[in-house]
Amino acid sequence: MSFCTAMQRPVTSSATLLRWAKPSAGCLRSFSSYGNAHLSSKRDMQTATAYRPHSLPSSFPPPRSMGGADTSISAEFPPSDMRSYQHTPQSTMPNISLREGEAQKSRPTSASPSASKTSPKPRRPLRARKAALKLSPVATEQLRKLMAQPEPKFIRVGVKNRGCSGLAYHLEYVEKPGKFDEVVEQDGVKVLIDSKALFSIIGSEMDWQEDKLSRRFVFRNPNIKEECGCGESFMV
Repeated sequence: MSFCTAMQRPVTSSATLLRWAKPSAGCLRSFSSYGNAHLSSKRDMQTATAYRPHSLPSSFPPPRSMGGADTSISAEFPPSDMRSYQHTPQSTMPNISLREGEAQKSRPTSASPSASKTSPKPRRPLRARKAALKLSPVATEQLRKLMAQPEPKFIRVGVKNRGCSGLAYHLEYVEKPGKFDEVVEQDGVKVLIDSKALFSIIGSEMDWQEDKLSRRFVFRNPNIKEECGCGESFMV
């Protein structure tokens, strides 16, 4: 056998198979590692319950405002941009710390001189309330005569359910005003109005009328919507 023949590798089918199997094994390893990495990225199945009991602390710390050491709520040291001036003596540095007790104390505010000099705004004048009942001069004179009697009494005006239209005026003598009566005073004469009849009488004018058959007080009511033919009853 010659030297060249001895150095040349034999070419057989088994050698070719081994050369093809080496890269295939590398591909198999990379594929198997990729499968494991893909499975490891998945979330593991949770078999335990999510509830985990926690115990509360037996004692709570007291609030900062109730006793204890007074802590500072501001910086005890200069900011970072002022560290270059640390060579300045401490006595010249301003005390920027503010104690919590001092911060919670209320400080009186002095009123500004401009606010004290301003005068209060003038109130609008209140208008006199319109009287619920007006008295004609003749009715005022007749009421004055009634009040001049030995036993003066007030005249109380009200309404009652009467007549074909529903309401009729009712006058009576009383010694003193009721608790909820409306007092109308005109030219020194007082007339009382029943609180229940105020809605039906308000805005009316009281007059005195005399004829051959009767003498009586009459009322001119602008709120009347319907009135019977005889004039004894009305409806508002």
